[in-house]
Amino acid sequence: MFDPTTYTGFHTWLSLIAMAAGFVAVAGLLAGRERHGWTVLFLVTAIGTSATGFGFPFQGVLPSHVVGVLALLVLAVALLARYGRHLSGGWRAAYVVTMVISLYLLTFVGVAQIFQKIPAFADTAPVGFALAQLALLVGFALLTMRAVKRFRLPDAPVPSLGQPA
Repeated sequence: MFDPTTYTGFHTWLSLIAMAAGFVAVAGLLAGRERHGWTVLFLVTAIGTSATGFGFPFQGVLPSHVVGVLALLVLAVALLARYGRHLSGGWRAAYVVTMVISLYLLTFVGVAQIFQKIPAFADTAPVGFALAQLALLVGFALLTMRAVKRFRLPDAPVPSLGQPA
C-alpha cells in the first residue's frame, strides 16, 4: 500500500503529500497570508490524487468517483479564483473556501480509508465512522469560517502560477 512503485502506493503517497501540504497552506490562510510554494504543492498533488483515483479497476460508479469528481470541480474553482481572478473581490473568499473544502475531501477519504483498513477502527463502524466524520465536518466548517475571516489580500500583487512568491 505504501510502496511508491505501485499504482496504489503512488496514489497513497500523493494523497499523504497533498494532505500535509494542504494543512500547511491552510495554516497560512489562517495566519492571514498565503504560502505560495505549499499552495502550489497542495493543488498539484490534490489534483493528482483525484485524477489517479479513477485509474483503479471498477464496475459502475462508486462513492469514491463522486468524491473525486467533486474534488476536481472544487479544485478548478480554487485555481480560477487564485490564478485566473487573482483573488479579486469575492474570489478571495471563494479561494479560501475551496482550498479548505479540497483539504476536507482528502481528509474525509483518509478517514474512510482508516476505517476500512485498520481493524481497531473497523470494529467501531458504523457509529465510530459516523462520529469521526461528523467531528471532521464540524472542525472543517469552523476552520473555513476562521480562514475566510483572517485571510486578506497582500499589499503586493499576487504572483502567477509560474512566478516565485
